[in-house]
Amino acid sequence: MFMRRYFLTGAVLLAALTSLALAQEPPPEGSYKLTATTKVGGDGGWDYVYADAAGRRLYIPRSGQGATARVTVFDLDSLKPVGEIPGVNGHGVAVDPKSGNGFVSSKPVTMFDTKTLKVTKTIAVQGNPDGIFFDAFNERVYIFSHVAPNATVIDATNGNIIGTIDLGGAPEQAASDGAGRIYVDLEDKDQVAVIDAKAMSVVAHYDLDGVGAGPAGLALDPKTNVLFVACHNETMVYLDATTGQFLYALPIGAGVDGATFNPATNDVFSSQGDGTLTIANERGPGSFNMVGTVMTAPGARTLTLDPTTGKVYVVTAQYGPAAAGQRRGPMVPGSFEIITVSK
Repeated sequence: MFMRRYFLTGAVLLAALTSLALAQEPPPEGSYKLTATTKVGGDGGWDYVYADAAGRRLYIPRSGQGATARVTVFDLDSLKPVGEIPGVNGHGVAVDPKSGNGFVSSKPVTMFDTKTLKVTKTIAVQGNPDGIFFDAFNERVYIFSHVAPNATVIDATNGNIIGTIDLGGAPEQAASDGAGRIYVDLEDKDQVAVIDAKAMSVVAHYDLDGVGAGPAGLALDPKTNVLFVACHNETMVYLDATTGQFLYALPIGAGVDGATFNPATNDVFSSQGDGTLTIANERGPGSFNMVGTVMTAPGARTLTLDPTTGKVYVVTAQYGPAAAGQRRGPMVPGSFEIITVSK
């Protein structure tokens, strides 16, 4: 396997930290705002939220045992419930709009018909399925796992496993350039792995090398070949997707777990567990600026974009007091909600 590593020189690292320090000035007031909070309730935890723009549906897996484990499905325009996929304990959903097949990163992976929401196949996979990504380039679904194999590749047209890929670290989020390159951030390595989609092999690792640490969100502008890497050290790192060269860095909130890019506006978003949605804008090649920060709600750490409307959705719930030795208390009944941010 051929790999290249790109390191930031001392001068570049100094420039990165300088730009980050300058960016700490209060961001200008943005035009985005919290426009709706939709209480949908229901028991169970959650992880990723996914907007199927073509099918006009919003998918939210709810984790748990028994009847609690399910995928809840909402109308993307009204946010009214349209159905459920019961008995599926998964983390995320991806949809192939061409074949009409949907997939849940459960174990086994669940394949379903997006029109009827009926399960059509279960797919036995190794590892611990977590993140999931559909690449329209060759109609393949990638199931990501923090343990080997890091990526299981599935043919989205029939649900057959094509192979696995060793990414060299724990994957979080992926992005595609639409032309055969897939980028995956590796949370435990402070790197972005570059996959050749045809060869199903890693061809490069881009190091964040001290500017970003703990990458958890990733987005891409395929027009300018800029990667946006959202990291746990409250930094968004901008990289050249072709070379891995550092371009810029801007501050974000605490507890990031997702990023997305809107090609219609050139805005990049990152969602954080501290209840913030950070927005920056790519003004042109190598030119970036803060747009603002929208206060959402604590725990709203994952996000999805509807490119048709430009709306961003995050999800969260409220929790009661935690008992001694517990990380958090029980979820307040009926408090699970979908938060909409838009202009």
